[in-house]
Amino acid sequence: MLSKIFTWWNDSTIGTSFTLWRRGARLVGTDEQGNRYFEERAPSGPDGRKRRWVVYHGVAEASRVPPDWHGWLHHTYEEPPTVAPLPRKRFEKDHVPNMTGTPLAYHPPGSLARGGKEVKKDYEAWTPDAA
Repeated sequence: MLSKIFTWWNDSTIGTSFTLWRRGARLVGTDEQGNRYFEERAPSGPDGRKRRWVVYHGVAEASRVPPDWHGWLHHTYEEPPTVAPLPRKRFEKDHVPNMTGTPLAYHPPGSLARGGKEVKKDYEAWTPDAA
């Protein structure tokens, strides 16, 4: 029970569960990562629309929301992907987690994390013309 109060990064807290219950939110669907999506029953948003929520399964990382659910959360699509799924384009790749702050993070050439070696000088910095 105490973990439910303090571990907001693993699942919904008691406060989130209470808010969803108080607003009469209904479960709309679940994505392939186990994230759950909710929508309130009656509009109460400042623009007269129904509020929508995501409750993450595991680590609360915004990049884990798939594009179709992101569009639904932000009212780009009226129908949730459970009703009207977006067709997957052949150039779309599977989700890769955000690796920032981990040993697997991307470090460009010349980065201090790569030892700070000299970067190839294949460009010339712009300087304004002196009048």
